[in-house]
Amino acid sequence: MANKDQKTYWPHMILGFLGIGIMLGYWTIKSAINMPVSESNEYQLKYQQADMNINQILESKARFDKKYKIEFLDFAKSDFKPNKFLKRKHGDILKLSSINNFSYSIKGVDGTELNDANATLLVTRPHSRKDDSTITLKNDGHSIYRAENIALSNAGRYIIRLKVQKGNDIGFKEFEAYLEPK
Repeated sequence: MANKDQKTYWPHMILGFLGIGIMLGYWTIKSAINMPVSESNEYQLKYQQADMNINQILESKARFDKKYKIEFLDFAKSDFKPNKFLKRKHGDILKLSSINNFSYSIKGVDGTELNDANATLLVTRPHSRKDDSTITLKNDGHSIYRAENIALSNAGRYIIRLKVQKGNDIGFKEFEAYLEPK
């Protein structure tokens, strides 16, 4: 027969684990609600549209790359060094200032000038769409497309995305950039 004077703690443990589970569930939901959701803007489209049309986008990009080439002019390389433990590869990083001017040369592969393309520039942060700015580039008549006086106030990493459309062919060019803190 069991001793009736012995205390059992298992009902208290069950209630304690239940209370901890409820508190962690509440904390998870509260954190998820307060964290902003950011959507990708890889091809200057919402990610749902890009996912649905990715085959057409890649075919159009391949056609564009066979006919035209995009070159960034006045590239000032930044001294910023990304974390050495990052597994992703990155190229040269563009140095930004508080007021920026961007110039692109868009020519045919054979060197012919391209004066009638529609070019848009997107200046974005890697994990936020809050500070995005989309600018239509102006053509100077000699295959040079410019965006001038673009003000940036927040220091840190940026991505400069260019989208060029000529007929049914669309080309994309992307640069990593960094604005140093003051």
